[in-house]
Amino acid sequence: MYCWFGSASSDWASYSVPKVGMFPLLIFLHVIVVKCQPELSPPLDVVVDRYHMPKRCPREVQTEDFVRYHFNGTFQSNGTMFDSSHVRGKAFISQVGVGRLIHGMDRGLLGTCVNERRRITVPPHLAYGSVGTGGVIPPDAILVYDVLLLDIWNPQDKVQIRTLSKPERCVRAANSSDFVRYHYNGTLLSGQTFMSSHTNNTTYDTYLGQGDLIEGMEEGLLGMCIAERRIIIVPPFLAYGEKGHGSAVPPQATLVFEVLMVDVFNNKDDIAVEVLEVPDNCERRSAVGDFIRYHYNGTFQDGTKFDSSYQRNSTYNTYVGRGFVITGIDQALQGLCMGEKRKVVVPPHLAYGGEGVSDLIPGSAVLVFHIHVLDFHNLKDEVEVKVVRRPEECGSGSQKNDWLRYRYNCSLMDGTLLYSSDQQDLPSVTTLGANDVILGLEQGLMGMCEGEAREVVVPPHFGHGENGAGVVPGSAVLFFQLELVELQKGVPNGFMFVWLGDVPEPLFTAMDLDADGQVPLREFSDFIMLQVQQGNGRLRPGVPPDDIIRDMFNSQDLDKDGKIVAQEVTLQTDERDEL
Repeated sequence: MYCWFGSASSDWASYSVPKVGMFPLLIFLHVIVVKCQPELSPPLDVVVDRYHMPKRCPREVQTEDFVRYHFNGTFQSNGTMFDSSHVRGKAFISQVGVGRLIHGMDRGLLGTCVNERRRITVPPHLAYGSVGTGGVIPPDAILVYDVLLLDIWNPQDKVQIRTLSKPERCVRAANSSDFVRYHYNGTLLSGQTFMSSHTNNTTYDTYLGQGDLIEGMEEGLLGMCIAERRIIIVPPFLAYGEKGHGSAVPPQATLVFEVLMVDVFNNKDDIAVEVLEVPDNCERRSAVGDFIRYHYNGTFQDGTKFDSSYQRNSTYNTYVGRGFVITGIDQALQGLCMGEKRKVVVPPHLAYGGEGVSDLIPGSAVLVFHIHVLDFHNLKDEVEVKVVRRPEECGSGSQKNDWLRYRYNCSLMDGTLLYSSDQQDLPSVTTLGANDVILGLEQGLMGMCEGEAREVVVPPHFGHGENGAGVVPGSAVLFFQLELVELQKGVPNGFMFVWLGDVPEPLFTAMDLDADGQVPLREFSDFIMLQVQQGNGRLRPGVPPDDIIRDMFNSQDLDKDGKIVAQEVTLQTDERDEL
């Protein structure tokens, strides 16, 4: 019995009594109150105070579930702590509802959520009764357990898989014996992180089906697509079990993995080629020994870019099948058309293997290349000429020393226009054989008639070579569209005028049109132009006739007196004959 004492009032209480004699008798009393109450009666059943609930509770404790929890145990009577998992530094693990706990805890834990905090008050008859235990729990003690639930599992549990996101098209799904690379965050069921691949920004890389992973993780990864995200919940007996894993994973811990699949491949994989675009006209395909120029974007299977020729604004140039690039690309570059686009997936054993490339490409990475072939050629290639249009009457066509005026477009094999005569103020002209243009273009202009149109493919060894020129890239195959506008038959190199028939005899007499024994420049010019008009002779084309005739006159006028006489012509003729 508990008792306490106190005043009924802080004031004195008084009352009257019958008078005795003349003087009334006043009696003052101080009332003392004594209150007593019996000891608190123990509750008839377990009392549960769920004073902190998690926002989400996917699972509650049921009979025969295993639980892992922290607790503080105190006496209700005075709050003294008699036991604590926190003090011991180790969470308590047990099975609920099978007699391994005192009855009150068996009942008080039912319905608990992970991360829930509840206060469980257990009466003596559901705890240690009138006997107590071990000198720690006195008889008839009411016990209070402050519990934080950390984990729930059941022997019947299976691996739980929840897909967070998945690509619309699953290019490849993980199978047993595949090698996988994935990122993950690993947490306990309570949400506490125990490990993460993101911490070191390095994927976890392993084979499936070889026992390198915990059993539940093996199961959870099977069937995952590249770029898929999953939540994988692994019960303790399919994880690290009773031993746990170091200091990070306690014994009998359910593990939650959030996984992003980065790569999947098998050592038996070959390159995978997907043709994206092929030109309508493909007359030739690349072969071993060809020199090829192509653009590419290089990514990992999750789409992360690691390299691009477009960013450098420069094609990648190499020989096909000669081992100058990774094996997978060396294979993929064979059999392509100019202008073709391909997607090539290269497994690591045909790329950079388990070592990768410094910080650029991680080890065991599958690489994806989007390739666009601009052109290729072989050192044995000749200039290709295709006649598009040719007049019915053509004759022998253009020859060495002929003067030509022509229109042209010059482009790369992918259609990129480099030059065009339409962009120039002056017409495009050349004298064949004078080395005014690249050798391939000169060959393409040979044998053309006025009005003829051609398409000419010029390999770089007949064009601008490895170094290129101006806007022409190095080792570029060039495509010309040609049209011959004007053709003037030429004269041999070093000559300004040639006779097309017999030379007049005597020559000076023919030149001296007014028969006065001398030929000034004007008379000489009239004579030469008469020969050209009558088809007896030809001036060098591409040069103003007045300039040519003046040079011819000056070479004949040996004494530089402004007129040619018979002796000078004879002398010049004799010297020519001697040569």
